[in-house]
Amino acid sequence: MMAAVLRGSLVSLAKGLTGAAIKPLCARSLSLSANQNASETPPARADSTFKVTMVPGDGVGPELMMAVKEVFKAADIPVEFEEFHLSEVQNMASEEKLDQVLTSMKTNRVAIKGKIHTPMEYKGELASYEMRLRRKLDLFANVVHVNSLPGYSTRHNNLDLVIIREQTEGEYSSLEHESVTGVVECLKIITRVKSRRIAKFAFDYATKKGRNKVTAVHKANIMKLADGLFLQSCAEVAELYPKIKYETIIIDNCCMQLVQNPYQFDVLVMPNLYGNIIDNLAAGLVGGAGVVPGESYSAEYAVFETGARHPFAQAVGRNIANPTAMLLSAANMLRHLNLEYHSNMVSEAVKRVIKQGKVRTRDLGGYSTTGDFVRAIVGNLRHRPVH
Repeated sequence: MMAAVLRGSLVSLAKGLTGAAIKPLCARSLSLSANQNASETPPARADSTFKVTMVPGDGVGPELMMAVKEVFKAADIPVEFEEFHLSEVQNMASEEKLDQVLTSMKTNRVAIKGKIHTPMEYKGELASYEMRLRRKLDLFANVVHVNSLPGYSTRHNNLDLVIIREQTEGEYSSLEHESVTGVVECLKIITRVKSRRIAKFAFDYATKKGRNKVTAVHKANIMKLADGLFLQSCAEVAELYPKIKYETIIIDNCCMQLVQNPYQFDVLVMPNLYGNIIDNLAAGLVGGAGVVPGESYSAEYAVFETGARHPFAQAVGRNIANPTAMLLSAANMLRHLNLEYHSNMVSEAVKRVIKQGKVRTRDLGGYSTTGDFVRAIVGNLRHRPVH
């Protein structure tokens, strides 16, 4: 029964991205909700709970996951977490643990995770566990919705843009070798199939979300073949969506334009490395790494995580981390599971606390602890939704 409830149109979005039929998945549709504000009367409790894989990760990840669990418990949300600790820097990483996480993710099809810190030291394996998870699940599309928070002023207010990043190829492929002593070659792989797939995802996203423009970010003026292929693939897909305006912009100019006038952008699509940079730059426009949610999709699986991936190791154990991004990611996960009422309950409670301005963590200019923030959210869970 659960599979029937959860089958959404995300799989139809993924169909055609590779040109092959893809089996249905337990996923929530990317389409716009017919009712953005859930009814004030909670729905009848489900007969069973939704199982979700949880990977706390490193740095403040475990503290943020504790905040998620506390809020979910207070809101009586029908989700059961299967928790796995996977870390390369805490001696909690092995092939066996990775297989356990993958098995759980493939069974549950939905996961929430913190940042798994990647050490810079080379120990015989170039691909990090973070990267291997993405590859094994083919999480090709990373989506980061950069949205200003009501009541928290920054240089640019009322921002609303989406960054879509291809994250299975490009510079982050761990294809490096030392050809001769003192000379290292690093391969950047760009393929037509994956470039068209992420472009198709971006245009489908824009269509389903009522967005008007897609901008492809590139450096084809220098990397004429690699980024040229990406750009050509995006242009080919753009022709299939005449109602969506299509533009291109060079990555360095894109960074400057985002700082000067980010309102000109709607949906941006780009290869791996550029997406990593733009995700963090854009997060800084609305309050930093602690406030922007993110999610990654394959044709079958969905993983929810913070939009700007930082372990914030210097804050571990100090009770100062901002749980906003992780809680908003968790709310997006609930919407993906068709738990619309619970999703709105959590997201609106978070936004209400920030809008009130009485409880703010240090990154937002306040002095409140993580615990203070979570308690304030719990206290706002049952209030009317913010309109």
